[in-house]
Amino acid sequence: MLRIGFLFSLTVLGLTVNISAKPNVVVILADDLGWSDIGCYGGPVETPSLDRLAADGARFTQFYSGCAVCSPSRASLLTGRHHIRTGVYSWIHDESQNSHLLERETTLAEVLKEDGYGTAHLGKWHLGLPTEERKKPTPANHGFDYWFATWNNAEPSHRNPKNFIRNGKPVGELEGYSCQLVVDEAITWLDEHRDPDLPFFLNVWFHEPHAPIAAPDDLVSKYGDPRESSAIYSGTIDNTDRAIGRLIAKLKEVAPGEDTLIIYASDNGSYRSDRVGNLRGKKGTNWDGGIRVPGIVSWPGRVKAGVAIHEPAGIVDLLPTVCGLLGLAYPDGVHLDGSNLAPLLLGEEAEFSRHQPMFWHLHKSRPVVAMRDGDFSLVAYPDYELPTSNLFQEAWIPSIKRGGYRDFELYNLEIDPSQENDLAGDQPELVDQLKKKLLEINASIMADGENWHLK
Repeated sequence: MLRIGFLFSLTVLGLTVNISAKPNVVVILADDLGWSDIGCYGGPVETPSLDRLAADGARFTQFYSGCAVCSPSRASLLTGRHHIRTGVYSWIHDESQNSHLLERETTLAEVLKEDGYGTAHLGKWHLGLPTEERKKPTPANHGFDYWFATWNNAEPSHRNPKNFIRNGKPVGELEGYSCQLVVDEAITWLDEHRDPDLPFFLNVWFHEPHAPIAAPDDLVSKYGDPRESSAIYSGTIDNTDRAIGRLIAKLKEVAPGEDTLIIYASDNGSYRSDRVGNLRGKKGTNWDGGIRVPGIVSWPGRVKAGVAIHEPAGIVDLLPTVCGLLGLAYPDGVHLDGSNLAPLLLGEEAEFSRHQPMFWHLHKSRPVVAMRDGDFSLVAYPDYELPTSNLFQEAWIPSIKRGGYRDFELYNLEIDPSQENDLAGDQPELVDQLKKKLLEINASIMADGENWHLK
């Protein structure tokens, strides 16, 4: 596959030669950030750094997470595959579950490392880490040369977290706020640990605004009473935007802006119903409020600035898109559920084609499945019941894999983004067509699903 790079000039023996170079790649992920939280999406929080990033690049207006909860979405981001294929059914609790991102999966970090990149993961991980009872892989087993991470949330909150691990060794209590500490680590890695002769992949996954929340009082007070949860929530986003501003400034010190591809998104929708705009549902549900998130891509000189892209897209598309933008081959022998968005980003919209609809499954969500195909969303409910539990139980896997669906509902998101008008009764033929696609994707995914209950 031909590499799509950028060019710089080098003068050798009086001759000017164009050299193809590899761009740095930075992925920035928020945690539980709603579709309408940040400024450039009409949100109430001041986010000048993200607003500038969007102005310098492309902003997707219909961008989706890989799942309505954390761990599965992150698995989809790194692999370009539906999370159940990767071994991740729901959010991971390492102490009680065998589940983790399977080592056999090829991650974006591994793709880029194979192409000569230095790689680092900084921030929340939540894809499985070892415990005393369970041997699990770490980010190092998934292609990252350097990692600074937490199992799940920052504890006891974003302020002064004490559960970070650096390359397998606990760090102890740190002073400051999680987002700023993660960027501190990123800056240190860029200055002291990366190989300056290599391009780099920096994977920055913030904890904010996931609960338990905390932010500096001076930021929180901009949004209301410092004791109010909504104000603190906004303060965490404001604080994160400031951290992102510091990171972007450092990236520009390291290399010109046109040498760095930056991607920004959130792992799922907000847990606050007042931060999902006019969308139905919130975190944990397969309504659009639970799965639609911001999506920004900036690569000056390559991705046209100030563009709003209305084509539905999502986190599952990131691996094939980075491969497409950089001219890299996809992982061998792997079915990718995501599609290459490069034509949309490079102004070649007519060349874009999604090879299969986007599909979501979450065992505790109602609806339990959703599929986006063009303007239409098809959702359905399970024809089986699972015990009530906040934690995913691996003993449920057989029921999930053989389970079916009932009560299909159809929504035209182009004219009904709030999913208020079920069209299933009016368009039975379309429901049948979409239902066939949904069941085919479901069967393929469930066939690949890991049987953790047998481990």
